Order: sequence, then structure tokens, then C-alpha cells
Amino acid sequence: MSKATAPKAVSTTKKDPYSGKRVLRKVEPYIWIAPSVILMAIFILIPIISVFRMALNNVSKTGQLRGFNNFANFTKIIKAPAFAMVLKNTLVWTIAVVVLSTVLGFMLALVLNNKFRGRKIARAIVVFPWATTLVIQASAWGFIINKDYGTLNTLLMKLRIISEPVNWTPTPEAYFGWEIACGIFVTIPFVTFCVLSGLQSIDGSYYEAATVDGATYWQKLFKITLPLVKSSLTVSTVLNIIYVFNSFPIIWTMTKGDPANRTDTLVTYLYKLAFYNGRQGEAAAVSVIGFLILLICASVYMIYTLRKGDGDL
Repeated sequence: MSKATAPKAVSTTKKDPYSGKRVLRKVEPYIWIAPSVILMAIFILIPIISVFRMALNNVSKTGQLRGFNNFANFTKIIKAPAFAMVLKNTLVWTIAVVVLSTVLGFMLALVLNNKFRGRKIARAIVVFPWATTLVIQASAWGFIINKDYGTLNTLLMKLRIISEPVNWTPTPEAYFGWEIACGIFVTIPFVTFCVLSGLQSIDGSYYEAATVDGATYWQKLFKITLPLVKSSLTVSTVLNIIYVFNSFPIIWTMTKGDPANRTDTLVTYLYKLAFYNGRQGEAAAVSVIGFLILLICASVYMIYTLRKGDGDL
């Protein structure tokens, strides 16, 4: 007599039809940001690593690495007579352009935030220097201040303010001052529109309530306007520090850092070292020093932002 076969156990677990979608939702953000991460690795991370390698090695004029040199490139740069002056120029250039353009851009944003006839035209005029390339702007400023055929002397002589052409660049320091003025001029529009975007996001009811309470214009400015546009000012300031610190076209177009490195910044100085003198290892060392300075600035900004975020929580 044959044994009765036992019935097979029926599985009571059902496959979740939504499990695949849940996994996809978790993975989807990483899929979207993957192209950006790959591009950043190729065009940012790899060049940074290459520059650090060059800064720590003996480098031939053809760019070949010849072995670790025990930080000799940094030692040569720091001991170079021109380096201290170039570093001072870079700090003066960055601080002057960023501070003055931020103050003037903020004031201009307050004006453009008011309603008046021709406001759209005024905003278009303000953005024009920012939309024009820096090489063209620097060339135009060089033409304006030229002693022999400059438009500044021509205008002042026609207005009878001066009787003969004036040399507006008698010293390297004077020329450097004009470069700073050009830098401020082309940076103001960026600050203006950053602040203007913050001003337009402020609810008008704050000002109405302050007016009812009898607040003056300055009280509204310091108690309402400045605190509410602080984030816009912070972002524009940090970006300006990075852009201005690394700015190359203005100084190179107007003076090329001459005479004798008197108007050089770190960017133009390392360009000369690499492509004029063939000292690519030392140029890479200068680049690393500039990178570390900007890294410190960015770190300070990140710490400030994180602390502010924790306070809001």
C-alpha cells in the first residue's frame, strides 16, 4: 500500500509590489547628482591633486615630475623677495574690491528697490558692466586714464577743470589704485542684484508696522532691512572673495603686474613663474598657497553658517 504524499506547505508571504519603488526612491537622488559628482571629480578634484603633486616635486620645464623635493618649492617662494609684496597686493586688492563693492552695491540696491519711472532701464544699465568681459572693461579703463589720448583728460580739459593733460599713473601704486577702481566698477552689479533679490523678498508689512510705531528710516534699515538681507550679503561676499582673489584679466590687461611685480597678485605672479620663467613647480606652490587661503575663508563661512543653522533649530 503506497504511502500518502504529504501536502506541500503553501507560502503565506506575498511579495511587496512597492519594494522596488521604495528602493528606486532611495537611489534616485544619487542617480541625479552622479553626473555632477563625476564632472567635479574630473575637472576639480583631479586638477587639485595634480597641482599638489607638482608643488611637492621637482618639475622640468616640460612639466615632467622628477621626484619629491622636500618642500623646496615652497621654501623658494617664501624666500623670494617679490612674494611678500605680491601677497600684500593680493590681500589689498581683495579686501578693497570686496568691501567697497559690497557697500556701494548695497546702496545702489536700496535705490533700485524703490519705485520710480525708468527703473527697468536703470537696472539694465547697472548690469551692463557685469555682462561685459573683463578684458574689454580693463582695456576701456586703460584708455580712459591714458595721459596722451585718454578721455578723462579730454573731458576735464573741455570742462576747463585742468589746463593740460595729467599723468594719472605716476607710480605703480597709483596704477594699482586704478586697477582696484576697475575691479570695484565691474563687481558692483553682482552685489547689487544679489542684495536686490533679498530686498524684494521682504514683506512690506514689516515696514508698515514699523512706520505705525514711529520708526525712522535708519531704524528700519538697521532693524529690518539689514537682518533680512544678511543671507544674501553673506553669499555675495563669499563668492566675491573667491572671484576677486582669483581675478586675472583686469591686472594682466592693464599692467601685467609690472613694473617689477609692483602690481602683481598671486594669480598673475604664478602665471609669470609658470609660462614666462618655466618654474612650474614654484608656480604650483603659489597656487597651493592661494588655495589654502581661500579654503580658510570658505571654512570660516561654513562654520558661521552651521552655527547659525543650529541656533535657528
